[in-house]
Amino acid sequence: MPSTGFVLLASALLSTPLFAASARESSPKPIAVSRITSILYADEVEPCVKFWTERLGFQVTAAVPDGDKVGFAMLQKGAVELMYQSRASAAKDSTSEALKSHPEGASFIYVEVDDLDRTLAAMKDVRLVHPVHTTFYGMREFIVSDPAGHIVIFAQPVAIKN
Repeated sequence: MPSTGFVLLASALLSTPLFAASARESSPKPIAVSRITSILYADEVEPCVKFWTERLGFQVTAAVPDGDKVGFAMLQKGAVELMYQSRASAAKDSTSEALKSHPEGASFIYVEVDDLDRTLAAMKDVRLVHPVHTTFYGMREFIVSDPAGHIVIFAQPVAIKN
């Protein structure tokens, strides 16, 4: 549960002129968004698929070959979905020009879990980027890097003592 200070800060930010103007400029009828899924790029998709399936129980829902490798894979666990595409595969598809205009680099994924200690145990041989810590906004977290170098922050809500 976020602390009162965090909730007040979020409320204050949302009432600033920047957010208020944005709300006025939006269309009168909101657009329904059914899902947002991260697409992460990697030199090799296979180690990333293994990372999520073997450690956290994700299932592969689709895999597209690219020669003798996996070019694209969709992973799912419950309502959570994640996609990986190889850089070589992405260079061949219609989005390649858009991708060239953005620098290569790590993405950050924030994953809320129900048991941080079990999640940490599942990452036993993965290098911690940042050890377990408790944040001011009421989350206990640790950070790892997936096989492609993307940063994964695992978090679990904790009660904050005032």
